[in-house]
Amino acid sequence: MSLKIKVYNQAAEPVKDLALEPKIFAVEPNLELLHQALVTQTANSRQVLAHTKDRSEVSGGGRKPWKQKGTGRARAGSNRSPIWIGGGVTFGPRSERNFKKKINQKMKQKALFMALSDKVKTNSLVVLDNFTIAEFKTKKFNEVLSAIEKKVLESNRRNILVINDKKDEKLKYSGRNLTGVKIINLENINLADLLAHKNLLLTEEAISVLTKRYNK
Repeated sequence: MSLKIKVYNQAAEPVKDLALEPKIFAVEPNLELLHQALVTQTANSRQVLAHTKDRSEVSGGGRKPWKQKGTGRARAGSNRSPIWIGGGVTFGPRSERNFKKKINQKMKQKALFMALSDKVKTNSLVVLDNFTIAEFKTKKFNEVLSAIEKKVLESNRRNILVINDKKDEKLKYSGRNLTGVKIINLENINLADLLAHKNLLLTEEAISVLTKRYNK
């Protein structure tokens, strides 16, 4: 099966057709696998910040507050008891918690292919022959995206993921302040970003690198 997509220049004018690898860009979706891969990625990127101290870790508590009998008050052995103000916390969140999950590499790759295939199927993938900005100018970056949105995507609401085939500081800093735009390098392509953005912008070189990397 031949799968082709138009390649545009930065003025959003079609310049040629590009053949896509069906093994990567024409994979049938499996919602269960997509969900499993997404949960795994988000769980593995989760930072464990909440941490409470139990009664052995809070300061104080060396002396018995009052004698065991004869005061009329309830028995107390330490002012660090969980029922005291300033005492330890019982069953609170701990920094030792582990949320890591595992998934097979082939399953992870297939979920990525499904997300890429969905962009092709819904006409949400735009391929540029080259994407470079001569200077650090957000205005220039915005002009390119505006032309693409108007002529190719026909979208009023901006929600686009830009994946560049190489590290480009001018491209990165020119577009990072734009609302609804996220720029990442090809080496950092991931399922969560693909699913979080409606549209995807790739360069022709990025398509070539992806095909060589995964079509083995």
